[in-house]
Amino acid sequence: MVDSKPQFSFAISLSVLNHLGRNLYRSFTTVLGEAISNSWDADAKNVWIYIDREAGSLVIKDDGVGMDQTDFQEKFLKIGYSKRKDGSTRSKRKRPYIGRKGIGKLALLSCAEKITIISKKQGGEYVGGVIVNAGLDEAIKDDLTPDKYPLEDWSLLAFTDYVKDHEHGTILRFEKINEGIKNSLGYIRKIIALYFRFSLLDNEFDIYINGEKITYEDLNDLAEKTEFLWTINELHDPYLSEKLTMPPLKENPKNLSSNMSIKGFVASVSKPANLKISNTEERVGIDLFVNGRIREKDIMKHMPTARIAESYLYGQIHFDSLDDAEDRFTSSREGIVADDPKYKELLTEFRENVIRQILEDWDQLRLKNRKSGDPENERISRKERTSRDLYNAVSEEYVPPTSAKEKAKVDGWVDALSNDAQYNFTSYAECFISENLLRNYIQEKKVALSKEANDEIADMKKREADNKGRGNVSIDIRRSGSDLSYLSMDGLANLIDKKDPNKAASLSRDAKEYKPVRDAIMHTALLTDVAKTKLTTVYANIKARIIALLFGE
Repeated sequence: MVDSKPQFSFAISLSVLNHLGRNLYRSFTTVLGEAISNSWDADAKNVWIYIDREAGSLVIKDDGVGMDQTDFQEKFLKIGYSKRKDGSTRSKRKRPYIGRKGIGKLALLSCAEKITIISKKQGGEYVGGVIVNAGLDEAIKDDLTPDKYPLEDWSLLAFTDYVKDHEHGTILRFEKINEGIKNSLGYIRKIIALYFRFSLLDNEFDIYINGEKITYEDLNDLAEKTEFLWTINELHDPYLSEKLTMPPLKENPKNLSSNMSIKGFVASVSKPANLKISNTEERVGIDLFVNGRIREKDIMKHMPTARIAESYLYGQIHFDSLDDAEDRFTSSREGIVADDPKYKELLTEFRENVIRQILEDWDQLRLKNRKSGDPENERISRKERTSRDLYNAVSEEYVPPTSAKEKAKVDGWVDALSNDAQYNFTSYAECFISENLLRNYIQEKKVALSKEANDEIADMKKREADNKGRGNVSIDIRRSGSDLSYLSMDGLANLIDKKDPNKAASLSRDAKEYKPVRDAIMHTALLTDVAKTKLTTVYANIKARIIALLFGE
């Protein structure tokens, strides 16, 4: 190193620099992402991130091509300089450029009191400078020209721990990050694994935090809570092949086709809380990526379905065609221009040909796996769905954690009962409601008990007394002491709608047909399909007659 260092200054009016967006990037994650993206564009193979949460400091180091004096002044400090100005869209290593407008570096000016940048090319010396935001604020206030605000000198001693064996690349040091580094290292690792896919998809680009490499292991907690998976246009991704397998998936993945040049996946977790990132307000959603970097978080916010399944879904849509001759990204680089025609076309395609199918599949898969589905899906009636939910809640208690072989066997038995249970539960509820409504009606109308009714009541009371004696039961079983509580549907029907069965249809006639099948349900017997049809038909008559009785129709 030589003692005398060249001076560098911004190649833009300081006031314009301020208005253009020094504070445009509000998120620490966004700042981190800009630095990682710069390293990717610089053909780095490795990015090392060192975080000291207590000191509020951050160092980001890469082994990219680095910069000499000319590069530092004419490219890095020239706000708006774009690597694409000559029409190139890829680096020498054939990586698609992530940077576009040349203003992403403004992120580096917004998050700390002091930022030091040093860089060198292979065989060269370090060049760089220090930006002190308090001094920059004063320069802007005093309306200084850029040449009157040179970057401050830097000291190699501050980088002793980072320059060893560093042959080329760039090192950034952030001191006293605004509002501190609030997020845990675990959170930051997970965010990088989620939002910077190129770091995991490219075997020649690795990111380390405090010495530990970011891998798909950082997404273990999300993978373990994932139940179902849909791929789009046969996406191949290590996260899917290594983490989302059987188990934890409950069903084989399903591939959906799209005529657009998109690839991706959508997955569903067991409950919405699984998508919340611990100790933050953030949740994982269905994110849009361009060239491996997130460009729009949770695209479902632009096409909400108001369906419950939406709160269970996360995933990634990769649409590299958005990066073309037209700049479709917002100035903040944190989103896509909302009314961009190509983006709107993508949202329409995704909503109509992907999400619509997933919502339908999701309901069926949830029900198949004994979970609550989508109550707004009218594929099955609300009554049937509620019955399924009740069965699922009860059956869970009969499949305790045990050996895989035993669990699979009991699971099979429980699954085999589900359709019958749905029918039986519904039929019991219908019987319970209709009989008690009739009791209330008879009491209100003060209908006198017939001799047949009194005989049936006496017989039922005797049976109850005998059974209680044999069972050593001394407590009351029926909550109501009313004699009507001892009459079943046919006995109740005879009190209010008894006609000559050979001459007229009546409630009592329906009740007589209903009784043998109803008794089978009460004894938890499984019904034949013919019996189910019979019971359903007869109950439809009973329900109609009870409604007419109650409401005078």
